[in-house]
Amino acid sequence: MGVGLQPGGGLSNRRARRRSAAPMSEINVTPMVDVMLVLLIIFMVTAPLLTAGIEVVPQPDLPKVELPKTEAGPIDSQKQALAITIDPQGKVFLQNTEIGFDELLPKLAAIRDAGAGDRVEVRGDDRAQYGSVAKVLARIKAAGIAVTLVTEPVAATDKQ
Repeated sequence: MGVGLQPGGGLSNRRARRRSAAPMSEINVTPMVDVMLVLLIIFMVTAPLLTAGIEVVPQPDLPKVELPKTEAGPIDSQKQALAITIDPQGKVFLQNTEIGFDELLPKLAAIRDAGAGDRVEVRGDDRAQYGSVAKVLARIKAAGIAVTLVTEPVAATDKQ
């Protein structure tokens, strides 16, 4: 009673089985497009993270320090960043004005709140105490401002 109600009866069922067992000669492109879109998103997210350094424009009004040498290359600068300099004696300068460790956090917070600085470049002298640089970095982090460490490129003869 319910057998063979389809057009063609029982034969169409056999033909359907034969067709499904035959090899498919088409390529399904959808999975390949999905993989390519995922790769595109991954590259778009990681590309901005591959920036290695900043282009340092000499500023005559900043204190003179001897920057450490690294292999980081320059990156494009978006806008002028605040400069914090640490000299060999451990003195801290905000732009070209000497400032104490205790005054640094309130000034950076005020600058951030005024919208004048969203990025800080730390220029630590090569001979400066690590503790001095670490204190400055901790205060910049507490102020919630992005930080970049400025270094000099290594000369070809200095590479080991």
